[in-house]
Amino acid sequence: MTKQLLLGQTLGFSGNPLIGDWNDAVQFDSAGAVLIEGKQISAVGSAAALRAAHLDAKVTDYGDALISAGFVDAHMHYPQTGIIASWGKQLIDWLNTYTFPEEARFSDPKYATEVAERTLDLALDHGTTTLTSFCTIHPASVDAFFGAAADRDMAVIAGKTCMDRNAPDKLQDTAQSAYDDSKALLEKWHGKGRASYAITPRFSPTSTPEQLAALGALWSEHPDCLMQTHLSEQLPEIAWVRDLFPDSRDYLDTYEAFGLLGAKGLYGHAIHLEQREIDRLNEVGAAVVHCPTSNTFIGSGLFDLMGLAKTGLSIGLATDTGGGSSFSMLRTMAAAYEIGQLRGTALHPAQLMWLATEGSAKSLHMSGQIGHLGAGAMADITVLDLGSTPAISQRSGRAADIWDALFPTIMMGDDRAIKDVWIAGQKRRA
Repeated sequence: MTKQLLLGQTLGFSGNPLIGDWNDAVQFDSAGAVLIEGKQISAVGSAAALRAAHLDAKVTDYGDALISAGFVDAHMHYPQTGIIASWGKQLIDWLNTYTFPEEARFSDPKYATEVAERTLDLALDHGTTTLTSFCTIHPASVDAFFGAAADRDMAVIAGKTCMDRNAPDKLQDTAQSAYDDSKALLEKWHGKGRASYAITPRFSPTSTPEQLAALGALWSEHPDCLMQTHLSEQLPEIAWVRDLFPDSRDYLDTYEAFGLLGAKGLYGHAIHLEQREIDRLNEVGAAVVHCPTSNTFIGSGLFDLMGLAKTGLSIGLATDTGGGSSFSMLRTMAAAYEIGQLRGTALHPAQLMWLATEGSAKSLHMSGQIGHLGAGAMADITVLDLGSTPAISQRSGRAADIWDALFPTIMMGDDRAIKDVWIAGQKRRA
């Protein structure tokens, strides 16, 4: 088995830096190394020790570049890749003006494959090694995404988006077809290679109670799968949900009533939560996903990251492409920092990097498998150049420590900051 030894500054985590003193959760080595054997990381430690112990390893020396676990995007829409950065709409208008017309094109398997491949290559360009994506109602869109990911040996999570009301006719399925298609796709892809299936009602307004119940039944039959949807993104959306479900206690209750609340539930956005919703999400061990560039771009609101973190709630980080305005998890971390500032909390670079790696992996119930720079994890690795542009270089050159050197890359970095990406032990830049 070929051994690869990557040398550089290494950053990993032993705990959650959002809780307690972040210093206690950080594992940083300014002269570190990562040993890869086959597809997995077998050791992380000092460069001197690992070089001496593994003289037969092929060495890649990254100098003072930062070696991190690959970024994990916990919520995005690959079919919206082509409409990213479209002007001037809030959620409902965004769906009707941009999203639904674009998603209708995914009835064409060839088009779906082209976009899936482009999305995954853009992700790799930006250091993202795992995507969690909504597809469209078309089963071919799911096949295209999982197929493209398998070609790249990427770990991905995805599912057929189900809608049987409040959407164009050509983008609607039924309660029965949503169940049947999702079940068939789940059986085809879940657990095959690095693919994981997520049962995917878009959100309560576009599913009848009958469809929500059907998908809840499917989840109860396959509890090892994730379930992904949207929750409390914008105030007009919440008012709409209240009109559509007058007997529900709150937005979360529209899922809970139909079996769509559980430990493996992923609830995107979750900006305007009521206390009962926070308590219930915590009780069942579900996760919410922070989508900061999207929340500011379409005017949704300011996510209370630190407030929710203090309750113990699991939180992932995501681009929410294409409502999110960037493919980059660096830009996403920067936006999370900016929103934190507006809420009175300046997130530390260690906390931001944890969210983009370990935090998102935890929300996906994949801790220790992805987003982790440690023995036993898949060797999905992102290497950051901390002086990738003149502006970043002149600032990082003044740095007093690693955090002072890393922060300019978080705030100003883009795909130029991605020195290398490794997927399952292979260098796989797009």
